[in-house]
Amino acid sequence: MSLEHSEDTATIELELAFPPGEGLPESTDGLAVTILYHVDPARVGEYAAFRQGSLKLSRVEPGFQAPTASDLFVRPLGDSYLSRRPLLFGPGEASGSVWVRREGSSIPLTIDGEVLLEGQELPAHALERGVVLNLADRVVLLLHRQPKSPQTHGQTFGMVGESTAMVRLRSEILRSADLDVPVFLQGETGTGKELAARAIHQASSRRDGSFLAVNLGAIPPALAASELFGSVKGAFTGSVKSQPGFFRRAEGGTLFLDEVGEAPPDLQVMLLRVLETGEIQPVGSHQTVQTDVRLITATDADLDAAVRAGSFRAPLLYRLTSGYEIRVPPLRERRDDIGRLLMEFLAEELQALGEEPRRVFGDGFEEPWLPASVVARLASYRWPGNVRELRNVARQLVIHSRDAGRARLGPQVERLLRAGERDAEASAEGPPARPPRAIPRPELKEVLARHGWQPSAAAAELGISRSSLYELVQRYPEIRQAKDLDREEIAAVLAELQGDVTAAAERLEVSAPALSRRMLQLGLK
Repeated sequence: MSLEHSEDTATIELELAFPPGEGLPESTDGLAVTILYHVDPARVGEYAAFRQGSLKLSRVEPGFQAPTASDLFVRPLGDSYLSRRPLLFGPGEASGSVWVRREGSSIPLTIDGEVLLEGQELPAHALERGVVLNLADRVVLLLHRQPKSPQTHGQTFGMVGESTAMVRLRSEILRSADLDVPVFLQGETGTGKELAARAIHQASSRRDGSFLAVNLGAIPPALAASELFGSVKGAFTGSVKSQPGFFRRAEGGTLFLDEVGEAPPDLQVMLLRVLETGEIQPVGSHQTVQTDVRLITATDADLDAAVRAGSFRAPLLYRLTSGYEIRVPPLRERRDDIGRLLMEFLAEELQALGEEPRRVFGDGFEEPWLPASVVARLASYRWPGNVRELRNVARQLVIHSRDAGRARLGPQVERLLRAGERDAEASAEGPPARPPRAIPRPELKEVLARHGWQPSAAAAELGISRSSLYELVQRYPEIRQAKDLDREEIAAVLAELQGDVTAAAERLEVSAPALSRRMLQLGLK
């Protein structure tokens, strides 16, 4: 592989590839690649749409643009460590699939952690989830579906992200904010439901009033009524003075009740009365009080199932959802936002620790502080804890990397990612057809050779996980790995084969990408 590194050449190529005035066509329902990682942090979040169902990917093409920028402002990846000869993406044989071909390109590419040899077909279901592309461990992209998005007129409400799911969420917030009706937010834990509730308040006519957030799951059931509706002096043991409660404190503003599915039965009756009449009755009082509060509720629970089980009142659920209902998307449905979110959280955590400003990325020539491989692993993770979990990981990343030249994951994050990778393998591959140790050495070598010594493809044919295949390889010392090869042996084979790395890999019985990496380590490239 030739690593070309000329800033002047890259500048000339940029001018030739993109004449003045040439822009991208409008993105329609189709495919796009979004930058999750780049040596220039300002590039994170830019995207390029497929043209006529295909894409050429290299240092100089295609043109990427920011989601909020003009279609005329496009620029290529521009990293001089990437070759000008492109990787080719086009329609696959199966419906909705994409075929990626190397076609002579020397750009090292891993696809969801698997090294690309000459070609690979990406199935439609993988594209729906999003496919992580790591180019030369320098740039990380997400290949994903990119339907045309509605516009939000530039209002973000402090919500990071320009994915289709986030643009749609902000549109729904704008659509409902000024209606002054109850809003019900449905979303998994950690998706940012409180942030969405605050955005509704900020966009409403009540923006100058109070916004109070209450987690009903954190209030003891015996105290829930008095906490929400207030109480009069002597209403219960220890009540030495009257308390206004959250509804009265939010007068003229917005009250956000999170985990509304945790409301005890008696509180559900009181909430239903507020929604029907606008009146509350403080605990211990015989008088009702009229309130002027907008109610926003949220849950990650299935309240329809709770109604069927008898733990949640059907009339209350009807009232909560009869105003306007918004679904807050999980992070797995907005994976093209992961790069944007990660950069935001890293900056916030560095500032919180009082760290001096430093380059999270390199300058394009030095080795960056944040390795691309780390971002690729984070992008491939399924994030069951959603945005909250990503923020926690960013915090761990910063803490474990203090005073370090490069970012380190730390044991907690490493365990998290490894567990996620094992779960992904198990769901994708299913149970092994036979115990790995039952696979004889000749068959293992034969399958590895047939797949160019690529462990993932060999493991799939054998019906075992990659980790099991690695254990088998270590069990048979005569099956070597690229790391076992020394400089003299590689140089001798390359000389005999006139520098043909692919042929040398076949002769040495290792994968070509692994041999290329070993050659770089030994200074043979």
